[in-house]
Amino acid sequence: MIVYDSALNVASAAMGAVALSASDEFFGRRDRLLSHIDPVFIPGKYDDNGKWMDGWESRRKRGPGHDWCIVRLACPALLQRADIDTSHFTGNYPKAAGLEAACLSGDPDEATVWMPLLDPVELAGNSHNIHSLPDCGVVTHIRLNIYPDGGVARLRLFGTPRPVRNGGDGLVDLAATLNGGRALVCNDAHFGDARNLLLPGVGARMEDGWETARRREPGNDWAIIALGQAGIIERIEVDTHQFKGNYPDSCSLQAAFAPDLPAAALVPQSLFWQELLPSQKLSPHSLHSFSDQIAALGPVSHVRFNVFPDGGVNRLRLFGRPLPQVVPEQGPGQ
Repeated sequence: MIVYDSALNVASAAMGAVALSASDEFFGRRDRLLSHIDPVFIPGKYDDNGKWMDGWESRRKRGPGHDWCIVRLACPALLQRADIDTSHFTGNYPKAAGLEAACLSGDPDEATVWMPLLDPVELAGNSHNIHSLPDCGVVTHIRLNIYPDGGVARLRLFGTPRPVRNGGDGLVDLAATLNGGRALVCNDAHFGDARNLLLPGVGARMEDGWETARRREPGNDWAIIALGQAGIIERIEVDTHQFKGNYPDSCSLQAAFAPDLPAAALVPQSLFWQELLPSQKLSPHSLHSFSDQIAALGPVSHVRFNVFPDGGVNRLRLFGRPLPQVVPEQGPGQ
């Protein structure tokens, strides 16, 4: 069984984060900084500028100042901790790094006022440099400052997305990561992370979805998901794109309204949750949409997604009408 961290990496390109600009990216492009795939080292791989590194890397600075990279987060979020990952950078990592933040309706410009988020801290090479972040309200953009130059493999910023309403028909994907949905636990994720189910867009490869190992005993595989906001589900989409010889034969969903249920009780209690969607046959490499088959359970806060007996699913969408909630206060800048 796999239990996931409740905080999400809102600096992941897979979620939609973008590295907008950098002072220098001579040795390594800034977009590599946000990859959701762990960095790798490839001996003997060089490009026209020198050794290829899986991260953002600036050239050796020969004057005053320091290098920086500006990141637009995948969504407005309340940040909790940062991981400045220098994996595979040994003699070329920065001596120190710091973070600044802003909450903006657009992208930053020269007039943007940045708020200190993490004062410069010493970095270790080839390491996860993890630091707690102060509560500074909702933020949308981050500036990573490195002193004076060098390479960072990944920047991961963990926090809680601020729900974003979407859908002109009044329906919201209540399970979407960008709306605060979270995969809490699953029984197996051998080939693909269950959290991928809730990411925006459609995964381009099988590893971008949730895929379990081949089941060799009775039963079925499952994942438990907390909705970003409790609501009444009216349409369910199960997308098996990229899964052709390894899609589940069928799927079902159970649900409950249990916003205060302790995490330790989730798995045993989910066995007895009411059926939201009875078992439905699935097809390979297809988008399946269900509306008429959904049971009228009223508001729900959690779902258990069952696949029979095993296999891979690219995305799961749970469209519904959210219950009213108190909107978090705006952060600085709005």
